[in-house]
Amino acid sequence: MSGSPHPTPPPATPPTRATATGLLAAIADVGTDRRRGGFSRHGYDDAELDLRAWFVEQARRRDLDVRTDRNGNIWAWWGEPGPDAVITGSHLDSVPGGGAFDGPLGVVSALAAVDELRAKGFTPRRPLAIVVFAEEEGGRFGVACLGSRLLAGTIDPAQAAALRDPDGVSLGEAMAAAGVDPTRLGRDDEALARIGCFVELHVEQGRGLIDHAAPVGVASSILAHGRWRFSFTGEGNHAGATPIADRRDPMLPAAGLVLAARRIAAEVEGARATVGRLVPNPGGTNVIASAVDLWLDARAEDDARTRTVVERIRDAAAEVAEAEGCAVRITEESYGDTVHFDPALRDDLAAALGGVPALPTGAGHDAGVLAARVPTAMLFVRNPTGVSHAPAEHAEPEDCEDGVQALTTVLEKLA
Repeated sequence: MSGSPHPTPPPATPPTRATATGLLAAIADVGTDRRRGGFSRHGYDDAELDLRAWFVEQARRRDLDVRTDRNGNIWAWWGEPGPDAVITGSHLDSVPGGGAFDGPLGVVSALAAVDELRAKGFTPRRPLAIVVFAEEEGGRFGVACLGSRLLAGTIDPAQAAALRDPDGVSLGEAMAAAGVDPTRLGRDDEALARIGCFVELHVEQGRGLIDHAAPVGVASSILAHGRWRFSFTGEGNHAGATPIADRRDPMLPAAGLVLAARRIAAEVEGARATVGRLVPNPGGTNVIASAVDLWLDARAEDDARTRTVVERIRDAAAEVAEAEGCAVRITEESYGDTVHFDPALRDDLAAALGGVPALPTGAGHDAGVLAARVPTAMLFVRNPTGVSHAPAEHAEPEDCEDGVQALTTVLEKLA
């Protein structure tokens, strides 16, 4: 990962009809993770700050008017900001050890689409902007889509500012260090009022477009999903000196919960339940843990099914904790109900692109957060591996350029 205490942006790419793959190549050395593989670029860390600076430089080279809003989101305006604006963009941060495309593909495609429109001599009839949302993945502070949630007013600003990373640094402290005033966090009615529609281009997180033999598609919906923290507490002790019968080891109910989550989700059609992070305290090899925290990601096709899965997992957690003489505390850290994208906007996009397929997605996005406030839509670019949130995430250069052309067509129609 980038280790510079004072982030320096990588060299900007000349703006004359840049390609998405060329722009991605320009940032390919930022935030590389030698331990995990892939990229680790988290909200307001050195790598993400490098990328934010790079985007600002790219936008200014295109004579776009760059502004950072009260929640740390960056807006690059083509012309004067105003109401009924057409907005596109995505995010630049990643999950730990993530791929090169999730987030940045939407940002670089927006820059390339602006180049294409200008090469055509196009002048927007409506205000047009590219937005980079802050901390979309929640890789540092634990809550996904923080920038768009704060903008839309779906998370309490004091709660958000108090979120802490694994090193104990709060979101408010990290924002202040990056020059963003955390006391101004919260719903931004002025910014919301400007958005006429938001179109987010994203690499597909699945293999639907392979089955349709299509390089580009549109999104129809997002599964209901959320994150829950399970904190198991027991008694820390010596691994060699403590007989099995005398132990209250929280690692056992934690392990039981991992297995129960998989079993329960498999029993509910279309559900997913994942434990991707588990942290024992104190974490020594020859130490019985005193506490274990783990995080559950649960998703299903609708709110009722998602809540059913989580309630059954809660019951299982209580049962396995009691069996080991441990306690468990469960905290809901974030939740989003099923999102159905604006059908008129979705259909307009699909028609403008010649009838491309419409696909549901199990992945959350800033477009999903904003869907309750403004008309939103998504374009997907084919992912031949079907892998995302991992180094093997991929999109072929030709498909990336098809995505740029699709976004250019959409922006030309809308703006």
